[in-house]
Amino acid sequence: MFQKEDSWLFHKKHVVKTQQFYQQHGKKTIVLARFVPIVRTFAPIVAGLGAMHYRTFMFYNLIGGLVWTFGITLLGFFLGKTLPAEQVDKYLLPIIGLIIVVSLLPSIIHLIQEYRGSKK
Repeated sequence: MFQKEDSWLFHKKHVVKTQQFYQQHGKKTIVLARFVPIVRTFAPIVAGLGAMHYRTFMFYNLIGGLVWTFGITLLGFFLGKTLPAEQVDKYLLPIIGLIIVVSLLPSIIHLIQEYRGSKK
């Protein structure tokens, strides 16, 4: 697949950019990827393409997994303690919306910063 300069699926310039990105932001990307549903699926593949060291990937993937697991569990526990059972339906959709917004926020901020940087 990487024998040619540009193959059907990959372009070498994108692989080089990915490697540079993972050298600079790889650790936090792996942790934050746990909180963004689609990114969570592809982050390990991109980390491999970016030549991230396996031990580094596993360490930060475990950190992200622990933060995600305990964070969501504790959030559910405290929300269950705080909200009356008959009002859970009233607050469920706003809470899900907030979780989605907070999950996407790092990506949105990064895109805005990248856009502003390209205008200079």
